[in-house]
This record gives sequence, structure tokens and C-alpha cells, in this order.
Amino acid sequence: MVTPQQVQDYIAAGLPCDVLDVKGDGHHFEAIIVSEAFTGLSRIKQHQRVYQALGERMREEIHALSMKTYSPSEWAAANGQ
Repeated sequence: MVTPQQVQDYIAAGLPCDVLDVKGDGHHFEAIIVSEAFTGLSRIKQHQRVYQALGERMREEIHALSMKTYSPSEWAAANGQ
């Protein structure tokens, strides 16, 4: 069974993140991801970058991942900064 920390490590290994928080129960995970790599990308493209970082793990180890992705400026706006 995959832990939230492992999912977090997998994402961090493939995508530079300013904020990365993963929670879950071993099957279903929720992530907040802030990355400069998301700047100028649509939400769909941002999610595709995360899936790319996870690679085959999305098919083999991780059954469900709900994510909220932000560029640094989107994150600042979402947090009233």
C-alpha cells in the first residue's frame, strides 16, 4: 500500500514544487501542489504535468488522486496575498 508521503516524494522527484501536501488512505489521495512549472498552463495541463511526474505509478500503485494545482501567483491570489 502506498503512503501519502510516498506519493508526495514521487511528485517532488519529478516536479519542482513550492508547496506540496498530500493526504490519503493508501488508495485515495488528495494533493495541493504549487509549482512554477504550472505558470501559464491551463488546469488540465497542470494536472497532466503531475501525472507525468507520477508516470506508471498512476496505473499501478495510485488508484485515485484528487488535486488542486496552482502556479505561485495563483496560490498567492487564492490565499489573499
